Amino acid sequence: MTSSSKYHLPKGTSTDGPYDLLVTPESASWGYSGLRILTLKPGEAHALSTGDSEFLVLPMTGSCTVTTDGRAFELAGRTGVFASVTDFAYLPRESETLISSATGGRFALPSARTERGGLSARYGRAEDVPVELRGAGACSRQVNNYCLPGTFEADQLLVCEVLTPGGNWSSYPPHKHDEARPGVESQLEEIYYFEVSGENGFGYQRVYGTAERPIDVLAEVRSGDTVLIPHGWHGPSIAAPGYDLYYLNVMAGPGQDRAWLICDDPAHGWVRGTWESQDVDDRLPFGENR
Repeated sequence: MTSSSKYHLPKGTSTDGPYDLLVTPESASWGYSGLRILTLKPGEAHALSTGDSEFLVLPMTGSCTVTTDGRAFELAGRTGVFASVTDFAYLPRESETLISSATGGRFALPSARTERGGLSARYGRAEDVPVELRGAGACSRQVNNYCLPGTFEADQLLVCEVLTPGGNWSSYPPHKHDEARPGVESQLEEIYYFEVSGENGFGYQRVYGTAERPIDVLAEVRSGDTVLIPHGWHGPSIAAPGYDLYYLNVMAGPGQDRAWLICDDPAHGWVRGTWESQDVDDRLPFGENR
């Protein structure tokens, strides 16, 4: 059985220089997906070389200016991940970028290694981000679809946020996307980065595999924790009662069609059929998305 400690990165255990979290393809022992969490104090700036990867600059709290390839994008940002969606910037591979913040803030920098390139740096408006209410009853959750097929163009990168009211389950039924099966399932590595409301807030994340490809994770997660999912069924993501759960999903893989196709665990897929007779949790959507 594969130890969960390799895949659960508690807050503060994967810092590097200016980054509160640094996950690269090399550190994760896979090929494509990456994530950095950058905190800037008021007036600070950070230089980022994208190298062989494309990036988003996604404000979690605060605002910033993203200067790249002779262009400057003013990101209004947001007051917090439960408050609203945010605007963001896309950075292509082989870019030199300066991220500066007059007032300070915390910024997610999801990335995907890509060989294609050819896209230009672009601004993503908050009002163009599709906000989806998924599931029903105790499986109700909100998904902010920033950079997925059909919502924003990229080479390999897929990014969304999931917000789950306290006491609810998300990423459920458990599903996987670790095999290339055209029209059925796409091969994607995935990063979950968590924030939890409340000073003592917590949740749980489950990942499990098969006898042929074992993985076994049952992690108590708190704000700033990360779970890596190289393969296997993942879910549920459980929000403890009284504490809303947020996670940022970053996905990338070798497929050239940039598809996000999932396969439910057949033992639990029947749960989807129960949602038709239930209402969506009336605590959704969160914040300014209401």
